Amino acid sequence: MLVIGEVHTGLLQNSGEISESTCRQVLGLMAGETVRVSRRPIVHALSPERLTGVDCALPAASRSRIRGVGTVVSRCAVTGGRVAQGSSYVRVVRSEADRRLPWSHYLSRPGVVEVLGKAKAADLAEGFTGDPAPGCLDLGAVSGRFLDLVQASPLLDRRAPFKIPRTSLRWVAETGEPSIRFTLHTEQERTVRLTHPGPFTPAVVDLCEDLATHDWLLTSLLVIVERARIGATPGAQAAARLAPAIDHLMHLWMPAARVEEWLTPFWESLERRPGFTRQWRSLVDRVRDQVAMNTLALLSATAEPGRR
Repeated sequence: MLVIGEVHTGLLQNSGEISESTCRQVLGLMAGETVRVSRRPIVHALSPERLTGVDCALPAASRSRIRGVGTVVSRCAVTGGRVAQGSSYVRVVRSEADRRLPWSHYLSRPGVVEVLGKAKAADLAEGFTGDPAPGCLDLGAVSGRFLDLVQASPLLDRRAPFKIPRTSLRWVAETGEPSIRFTLHTEQERTVRLTHPGPFTPAVVDLCEDLATHDWLLTSLLVIVERARIGATPGAQAAARLAPAIDHLMHLWMPAARVEEWLTPFWESLERRPGFTRQWRSLVDRVRDQVAMNTLALLSATAEPGRR
């Protein structure tokens, strides 16, 4: 088994949290298809899936010319009315015919890309999570276009309360002994290598999207704290710069809340190292301490005239 995917995550381009009904409208991109919404423990809306036909080279670490033909599955999600995601993935399999077939064949196998010729799964996995050559299958472009379509909805006022770059998470799932490896490449790019026994299920996609959501939340909170320049700017000014974190981000942290139980050990592994929740709590405590100190300073300054 080899499944590859990419998730783009960003702040929904709206001044405030959107309601469940608005989420349904924003994500209702295909007539007659249903937007799925779960309300516990946090509102999460998921668009209908879209298929994109591809006939192109596949990324390979060896730089070999490997052709793949099939369809990419894409979807978009909104979490907590604030965080938007575009996600795409494919299962990569060997073509039984070893030649190009009519599109009707590929459309009957949604989310499958068939390899024409010889290819090694390890070569493709390394190529996708490494530095893909130009002109190869670009799942990021597909995910990004889908997310752009949602962000352009006329139901959004496009007045986001702060500016935070999108992050991209490329992931590979393979069959093998259970393991997960998360790697930060740049401020916006990450990769995940996941192996687990048994066949592929959409629950793996849910896990990777959940990981991408919380990585973006952690990254965004870190950026907001850095921009506040705590200790280098007056307390009131630093507290004002931290306000967006309190208003829009801090209540959204719920790792593995929508991940199937058999996949939670992978999240637990990431909690040990690199320690997502440990770093999140440290940043949240710093934000709250700074706001509390500023509030005490304001109360003290207000009370002083009365003591004279």
